[in-house]
Amino acid sequence: MRFGHFDDARREYVILTPQTPLPWINYLGSEDFFALVSNTAGGYCFYKDARLRRLTRYRYNASPLDTDGFHVYIRDGNTVWNPGWQPTQTALDRYTCRHGLGYTVLESEKDGVAARQELFVPRGDNCLLARLTVRNDTDAAKLLDVFPYVEFCLWDAMDDSSNFQRNYSIGEVELSPDAILHKTEYRERRNHYSLFWASRPFDGCDTARDAFLGVYGSPARPEAVLAGRCTGSVAHGWAPVGAMQFHLTLAPGESWSVILGLGYLENPEDEKWAAPGVVNRSRGSAMMARYRTDGQFDAALAALAAFWSELLGGFRLRSGDEKLDRMVNIWNQYQCMVTFNLSRSASYFESGLGRGMGFRDSCQDLLGFVHMIPGRARERLLDIAATQFPSGAAYHQYQPLTKKGNLAVGSGFNDDPLWLIAGTDAYLCETGDFTILDEPVAFDGGTETAPLLEHLRRSFRFTCTHLGPHGLPLIGRADWNDCLNLNCFSTQPGESFQITGPSEGPVAESVFIAGLFVKYGAAWAGLLRHLRLDDEAAEADRAVEAVRRAALTAGWDGEWFRRAYDAYGRPVGSRENAEGQIFIEPQGMCVMAGIGLDSGEAGKALRSVERRLDTRYGVVLLQPAFTKYYVNLGEISSYPPGYKENAGIFCHNNPWITCAEAALGHGTRAFELYRRICPAYLEDVSEIHRTEPYVYSQMIAGIDAPSFGEGKNSWLTGTAAWTFVSISQAILGLKPTLDGLAVDPCLPAALAGYTVTRRFRGASYRITVDNTAHAEHGVKEFYVNGKKQSVPLLAPAPAGAEVEVRVVMG
Repeated sequence: MRFGHFDDARREYVILTPQTPLPWINYLGSEDFFALVSNTAGGYCFYKDARLRRLTRYRYNASPLDTDGFHVYIRDGNTVWNPGWQPTQTALDRYTCRHGLGYTVLESEKDGVAARQELFVPRGDNCLLARLTVRNDTDAAKLLDVFPYVEFCLWDAMDDSSNFQRNYSIGEVELSPDAILHKTEYRERRNHYSLFWASRPFDGCDTARDAFLGVYGSPARPEAVLAGRCTGSVAHGWAPVGAMQFHLTLAPGESWSVILGLGYLENPEDEKWAAPGVVNRSRGSAMMARYRTDGQFDAALAALAAFWSELLGGFRLRSGDEKLDRMVNIWNQYQCMVTFNLSRSASYFESGLGRGMGFRDSCQDLLGFVHMIPGRARERLLDIAATQFPSGAAYHQYQPLTKKGNLAVGSGFNDDPLWLIAGTDAYLCETGDFTILDEPVAFDGGTETAPLLEHLRRSFRFTCTHLGPHGLPLIGRADWNDCLNLNCFSTQPGESFQITGPSEGPVAESVFIAGLFVKYGAAWAGLLRHLRLDDEAAEADRAVEAVRRAALTAGWDGEWFRRAYDAYGRPVGSRENAEGQIFIEPQGMCVMAGIGLDSGEAGKALRSVERRLDTRYGVVLLQPAFTKYYVNLGEISSYPPGYKENAGIFCHNNPWITCAEAALGHGTRAFELYRRICPAYLEDVSEIHRTEPYVYSQMIAGIDAPSFGEGKNSWLTGTAAWTFVSISQAILGLKPTLDGLAVDPCLPAALAGYTVTRRFRGASYRITVDNTAHAEHGVKEFYVNGKKQSVPLLAPAPAGAEVEVRVVMG
């Protein structure tokens, strides 16, 4: 069942009912200011950090769902409605929501009154803009009252939602004829405020929540709206809000509009005050002046559209499969950029209160966006490296506002260091910018600084010095799967699975990290050779080879790769186990690393995946599912069967199997796996999948779950980056290397070919692949600007050059 449709020409998803299976959202913002907006105008916004600089409140796990946001109430006689349906839920005569690239448009109609709400965050400014247009489509005059409304958060969203003995006494605002200024705590340690403004003076306002909603009122029935007038309340303590009222008289066919803005402003310490106790609003006034007219609003929206066109123009596919083309050209790349901006910090499933930016998360996200915006990828790598310890270990997370490591989680996730090599390798292969390796980066604490190359060296050596009894890497607190906790032994409710118990140990080992080390250890050795550090490269090769042998011996279970060894030296992910006999992660990573490709283990492992882990909605993480809690395994066995890491379809690692199948030349199988978790191919079962049909989810309920096929945790997931890698590099076969762009397609036999236009190191390549032979793999002929080449590798062309490439498969 569909709830809307794609509009590829406008790069939008058009939602035709407000009652989608879950709120279907969009992300507005591409720099420092962000807003989450649902198809009913729910959501919230923040500056840089969803916890520490939250501008508006949002209540998670609430019922009714998604009632906080950027709502507009329209009072037409005794009828009160919202252009986005929520929170009054008044039935609408017409409704559409168009989610586009960085903007959302809601259009609806009730009793002959049409409303249009356009929302976006402009480039280069820290504000959310909304233009509201109301039109009278009847043949009689209409008397209307329009009430835009937001509820301010008291900055730190964690404190705001818990420290009520203080927060019920600190809310403060200032008023002017066309703006409401939220200034809670401005007199103390803060130099920032938020501004909710209109392009024309309002006829009334409220800034105290109790006055606007009523003490026992609700967003669904605000007392001020029902009464037809705001009270003019000024919040002092209690809960500050921004509510405006505009009284309209519209003749038949007449339209009225207003531009609304919600901005974040900072003042230098010596410019904080315009008068005693009065905030210096000069920067806020300048912001308001930039968006006062329709022309200014439209120009900012056009600049945003141009920005996204430039970003997405770097990789364009024409394959004849419209679902594939729209995902590659629009939505997958768009999601990669959103995930780069926010890591795992703020979605409708992540509250923005905890995780901040993840070390491994951000390194993996880089794989999906580095081709679009390499300058910001460079900056991100240096930020990540600065959270590393001199030992090569790293903070698992850091806060985006302070760029400091998260002490609550700390370190000890032993896969983290290797992801820094992965991200840097992707950057170097894409850009050829080796100057980044010379950039000085402080280790955490700032007591020691070294070039980025030395950070990579310590990342590699960390694994070399943390091997267990079988010669496999020690797992520490956890590897990629934070729910596999082999050194935890938590027996009490409420304990953290990651930091309870010893957390680390000399015995528990990870076969997954072994595959990771072989894959990116080989990349490290290749980089060293490129830098003419041949002796060190040879040393790295020997270390990689030792772990490769360990993976093929201690890590091999006969038909698949084992997952790990626990703290007692017992295998995990083995036929010896009653439950959890086979896991997806080592099968994907070890085969991607080339382990067992020539000797046959890789093929056996992938056939075991197909036989034991396949479902119609994707590959489950493990089988059989855990039916009880295993103290030696930790959180993974605490979930009900079929959800999350306990045999859910964890979409993030499904692309690893896609890449692994492509490594064996299995194009048809690789593409089938790609399709199974791809949201555009799931649109027809949206009533089952539930999450947005234009972006990937972190997980889909597995075959053991009663809700098999149901998606959760959409938007912020490593699935976005890895899926783009799987389709662009493994299937389409366009893989950046240190020496140039390798071309090695692995296609479904039914696909007769494709054309990709791709920017690479400043040049533009138009690559046409002819697969009329219906081969799955193999380049028969390779032409560059009409000249035949023996090796399918595109050496970097001069910046600005346009290169024609023709590939014949067979």
